[in-house]
Amino acid sequence: MKRITVAGLGIIGSAWAQNLHADGLEVRGWNRTPKDFPFYAADLARAVTDAEMIIIVVADPAAVEKLLAVIVPKLKPGQLIVQSSTISAHWTRLFAEQVQATGAEFLEAPFTGSKLAAEARKTVFYLGGTVELIEKARPVLERISATRLHIGPIGSASSLKLAMNLNLALMMEALSESLALARAEGISDEIFFQALRINVGRSGLSDLKEPKLRGKDYAPQFSLKHMNKDLRLALETADNLDLPAAKTLKSFYDKGIDAGLGEDDFTGMIRLLADS
Repeated sequence: MKRITVAGLGIIGSAWAQNLHADGLEVRGWNRTPKDFPFYAADLARAVTDAEMIIIVVADPAAVEKLLAVIVPKLKPGQLIVQSSTISAHWTRLFAEQVQATGAEFLEAPFTGSKLAAEARKTVFYLGGTVELIEKARPVLERISATRLHIGPIGSASSLKLAMNLNLALMMEALSESLALARAEGISDEIFFQALRINVGRSGLSDLKEPKLRGKDYAPQFSLKHMNKDLRLALETADNLDLPAAKTLKSFYDKGIDAGLGEDDFTGMIRLLADS
């Protein structure tokens, strides 16, 4: 596959598109607001025409739905939709049916890894679909990722992605509350993280977010508003499953949105705990 359209040139989509373009593939990139890229296309319908692979990476189910309203009428057999937005299994199965009805193919491909990972081609994809379809997409996806995990049938990858983000949100809240307590007791960030690095509570997340927390740098790597959306989708997916910590955290994230923190990195939630 050489003709690739990336629909959604946000933090992640921009990095993927630029890397694929640098590899010499014929890339077209569409975004709701114009982007200053040599491969930017203003017309989504024209951007997907004759594309062999169309990667969708936008904010939420509503955004995917709007894109597919334009894309689906243009699809032909042989084209492949790679849906990488974080949505729920319910929406994934619905969108897959719409795409497959045209004769085109649909691969579920949510991912983990923030801006730095995307730029470094270290994204991890969770894939839902057949082995044959995953192999068809592999030559492109391996250019922008370090790992590709086959989770199971359509819908399973989206559910795993929500479970992983729920875990991250809860870990981040624990890290923020413990740091806020230490700061309130006059313990320096240097000492706190020195102790954490030799404690079993250390994690990849604490290593990644330490510089941002210490520098009070809330520029988004993964935005608070997107984590809030993922918490909502996780609770919707859980249905009758009781997730008390997730429910409490979701209400706290709603306060973060009300406080105007939505565009910041999700580490910015610490500002609701203290003057951080």
